[in-house]
Amino acid sequence: MELWVGCVAGALSDYEYVEKLAKAGCEKIDIEPTRVYDIDDARAFLSGRGINVDELAVQLEGKFISAFVRANKPAASCGAPVCYN
Repeated sequence: MELWVGCVAGALSDYEYVEKLAKAGCEKIDIEPTRVYDIDDARAFLSGRGINVDELAVQLEGKFISAFVRANKPAASCGAPVCYN
């Protein structure tokens, strides 16, 4: 449970992640889900932990995904690999 919580504790929503990539200068940002975790996955993560699995699993269903994230960062306009303004 600690490993799972540590993994998702700092997770961003897809919108937040795209926003941060765009702010960093990336273009053509694409998030391709490879797996959407369902209620059975949530039950497997949570079972045997001394919590109400049925109540929590319903709240988690479809809320977490694994994905490929792709983005392009155009060449810097100042001639250097990275420009610092």
